[in-house]
This record gives sequence, C-alpha cells and structure tokens, in this order.
Amino acid sequence: MADFKIEAVSTLTPWLARSMIALIPQLSSSASEPRHEDLEFVIKSPATTLLVATTGQTLQGMLTLAIFRVPTGVRSIIEDVIVDDRHRGQGIASALVREALAFAKTAGARTVDLTSRPSREAANRLYLKLGFEQRQTNVYRFAFEAA
Repeated sequence: MADFKIEAVSTLTPWLARSMIALIPQLSSSASEPRHEDLEFVIKSPATTLLVATTGQTLQGMLTLAIFRVPTGVRSIIEDVIVDDRHRGQGIASALVREALAFAKTAGARTVDLTSRPSREAANRLYLKLGFEQRQTNVYRFAFEAA
C-alpha cells in the first residue's frame, strides 16, 4: 500500500486548485472546468467537506462530503469520488470513503448516501465491500437548460 495522507481541506492553494481541475476530467468528461470561486465555495461551505489524498505535492484522490439537516434528521451524501488513474489500487478510495464516514458519524448523520454509475464496476464493488447497501429506489433528475 502506498504512503498517502487523507485530510480535510481548509485553504485552497493555487497548487490544489490546479490539481483538482486536472483530476476532474477523470470522473466526468461532460463537467465544465470549475472556477477558482467554485472550488473556494466548496471548501468554505459549512455543508461540505473536501477530503483529499496526497503524497507530497501530488493529489492522488479526492471526494466531497455534504452534511445537512432536514426535518427528519441529519443526512449525508458522498459526491465526486475521484482517484487519479495513476494511483488506483492503492486503497486511496477506501481511505477517503472511510474518513468521510467518520466525519458524517461525528456530525450525527443517520445515513450516508452515494451514487455510482453501473459502468464503474470497481467503484461499485468497493462501496459494497465498505458496507454500503444498494437501494431499490428511483433517482430523478431535473436538468436546467444551459444558458
């Protein structure tokens, strides 16, 4: 297993912003490149925690954890789990998700949800291995037209 550290980001450095922007296309080819202000908003928002896996000045992976209160309790969602292709198979995604689960539990979340496309077979196996259960539910999306 490679030597990396997992930490919650509190400050967006120029290096981190460049590294995140370079990593995002590995998750989504259709996502537009985030602006510096977008990344800063994620880091500063009390509803989101950006977790990163790094070794020195190399961003190996990241995920975003959203924690929010609804009338029925505290909920949590893991989004945008990305591990750099060059660093897969080293336990990075597992470590990121475990850290996110610890954050959510500490915050009092009753559940942690995430979604993963069926084509991401390795990711789906990982989530099951970590104790997530596949739910039988419908996911609906409303898309706003691009301006």
